[in-house]
Amino acid sequence: MANGVEPSSAPALLSVDNLSAGYGKIRALHGVSLRVPQARIVCVLGANGAGKTTLMRALSGLLPVSDGQAIFDGQSIANVPAEALVRRGIAHVPQGRMVFAQLTVRDNLVLGGYTRPAAEVRDDIDRVLGYFPRLKERITSRAGTLSGGEQQMLAIARGLLAKPRLLMLDEPSMGVAPILKDAIFETLRDIRDRENLTLLIVEQDADIALDISDEGYVIETGRVVMQGPASELAGNEDIRRAYLGG
Repeated sequence: MANGVEPSSAPALLSVDNLSAGYGKIRALHGVSLRVPQARIVCVLGANGAGKTTLMRALSGLLPVSDGQAIFDGQSIANVPAEALVRRGIAHVPQGRMVFAQLTVRDNLVLGGYTRPAAEVRDDIDRVLGYFPRLKERITSRAGTLSGGEQQMLAIARGLLAKPRLLMLDEPSMGVAPILKDAIFETLRDIRDRENLTLLIVEQDADIALDISDEGYVIETGRVVMQGPASELAGNEDIRRAYLGG
């Protein structure tokens, strides 16, 4: 806890308890525990190699969980296949965006809703594009011609087309120009407010992540070393020295 403040008492949509995972014999997470309350934004901070991406991959079914538990909406999701997790309401926007470069913006969005009826997805595209007017202007462009920030917008919009209850984003600020970075994070807060969506964001840019988050965790070498309300973490001197340049 940061400064002795208790974490939110709101019901947890996602609870992670002593989760461990890794790559072969190399363990990258060592008993990570965290909770993501319903309709809150929770950020996980840490430097390169801290274990942030490993955590996201383990929670989205892309990496085996070796120990511990993850509960989403009352059900275990540890080692559940990725496609099944999408159907349960978890969407993962991976590091590096991974858009389909040769396909148009619209085709990328359609693919985001592959677990839903096609007619529903077509009707939903305009709603999602309302959050990202720049994408609407480039709806027929190939995704590979978009800027880094526009591709990040597309990756987020594609995730929303799955109609998730939990949206997990891995380093959404990476490779994004500062002016678009601010717009993207403000849009994420707007989406949470309008759609009652729950967000879990892992970031190196602590300043912008803590600004929109309700609660935060700090990971070092695969372990949670600090947690608490985002406003308290933003004012913590250790956090400021390590991540905010204070």
